[in-house]
Amino acid sequence: MAVEEERGAGRRAAARATTVLAGLLVLFGLVAPNEIGGLTPGAFVRIPVEGLLGVALLLVLPTRARRVATVLAGVALGLLTILKIIDMGFFAVLARPFDPVTDWALSDAAMDFLTGSIGRVGATGSVVAVAVLATAVLILMTLSVVRLTRLVVRRRTAATRVVTVLGAAWVICTLLGAQLVPGVPVAADSAATLVHDRAVQVRAGLLDHQAFAAEAAVDAFRDRPGEELLTALRGKDVVLAFVESYGRDAVEDPAFAPQVGAVLDAGSRRLDAAGFASRSAFLTSPTAGGSSWLAHATFLSGLWIDNQQRYRTLVSSDRLTLTGAFRRASWRTVAVMPGTTGDWPEAAFYGHDRVYDFRNLGYRGPDLGWATMPDQYTLSAFERFERGQPDRSPVMAEIALVSSHAPWALIPRLVDWGGVGDGSVFDAMARRDDPPDAIWTKGPTLIRAEYRRSIEYSLNSLISYVETHGDDDLVLIFLGDHQPAPLITGDHAGHDVPITIIARDRAVLDRIAEWGWQDGLKPGPQAPAWRMDTFRNRFLSAFGP
Repeated sequence: MAVEEERGAGRRAAARATTVLAGLLVLFGLVAPNEIGGLTPGAFVRIPVEGLLGVALLLVLPTRARRVATVLAGVALGLLTILKIIDMGFFAVLARPFDPVTDWALSDAAMDFLTGSIGRVGATGSVVAVAVLATAVLILMTLSVVRLTRLVVRRRTAATRVVTVLGAAWVICTLLGAQLVPGVPVAADSAATLVHDRAVQVRAGLLDHQAFAAEAAVDAFRDRPGEELLTALRGKDVVLAFVESYGRDAVEDPAFAPQVGAVLDAGSRRLDAAGFASRSAFLTSPTAGGSSWLAHATFLSGLWIDNQQRYRTLVSSDRLTLTGAFRRASWRTVAVMPGTTGDWPEAAFYGHDRVYDFRNLGYRGPDLGWATMPDQYTLSAFERFERGQPDRSPVMAEIALVSSHAPWALIPRLVDWGGVGDGSVFDAMARRDDPPDAIWTKGPTLIRAEYRRSIEYSLNSLISYVETHGDDDLVLIFLGDHQPAPLITGDHAGHDVPITIIARDRAVLDRIAEWGWQDGLKPGPQAPAWRMDTFRNRFLSAFGP
């Protein structure tokens, strides 16, 4: 008898524990924030009005309808929880929430990044783990709601009293604006608010297609003949270099600015001694943390490309891009894309005569995952394949510098440009201890230090390239594509990126004197900050007839 009583007591204790866990899971689904930074104990000391209304509804429904409603509520709350978890990931990486209309297309890019960082097996395992987690959340949330519903029905009177008391408390807290944690009201309606906001977002995304088409149809340069384009740059080699994740924080955040600023200040002095001048400012990127191609598209098209839907619409259009304008004006146009390992059909839209990607850049150095090759090799290969050729025409090049792309598999030292060769010189500098993705296990301090070092390397590569290979006919424009991830900048960083124009021919910089950009490679706090989509028109106007 004693054994049976002990077993019964054990079962009752297990049942109570299961009920408590079910309640905590449902509470998490109702009140959890959708940003990792908001996951504090105070965020869960709240009264969710959706839960109160749900219990009240279940108490008045007939049995059959209640069963259906319970399962539907569990599934809906499970999906809402999954959405919050996805949002957490998007905020952590891209500094924005997930967009249900346009962001599904990012899955291929995410898979490419994972494969480049942790290999095909690791990437596949990660996808499987995510699918299992999503399924588990959906099933467990539904079972939790079912279990709590049974408890509410069994104890109808007590449940009614609790709902009445908590409902009154919710109203009072709403009227008083009660908060235990600043910015987090005790009277919660966050689940309903999230659903409403996401519905508005979906509607806006569906309507944006027409709005964007109307915006894209307006183009003052669409029919401009080549002889009237870029006349002030005739005979110049124009190099446009995007530095991965080179954001405003790199030159203003105290964690990075002293060292990065020293590189830029020293570079300004070195280039000045070599006869070059430079002007710098800021552009506001349409993205942060990733999706570099959106920034490239915005900068080159003069249109605000902040989601994948706009990007796909753009690259299937006949919009005149900045590279396309150079091509129309008889420049040879090339793209140097070391991070591209397969076909890139968008090259035709951008107007490139030739694309150099990982497959044809001749790199024979260490395997660096997604970033593929050091920036110095990328610039050296471009010089060898294009500017170093005899009897050539002026070239306009779009170059992606990817050494500062996480997880920074190799941050080498600069070598003599004559010794870069096929890249095997970097073999001795490659890491032999940890895999590239191990950086994420070493804490924010080291992650931020590695990011800073990578930016210093990319900038030093550009400065050294101009010193070594620059001449009177070189015009270099370099800029960041976006700010790094919030893990590096902290939450709520802006979207500004530095941009700099370098030339030895002072007539080039005289054409942009009215822009008000600051002297040197480092823009200061008071430097102009334009939206990135405004650059194309300003540039074509400044250097036109």
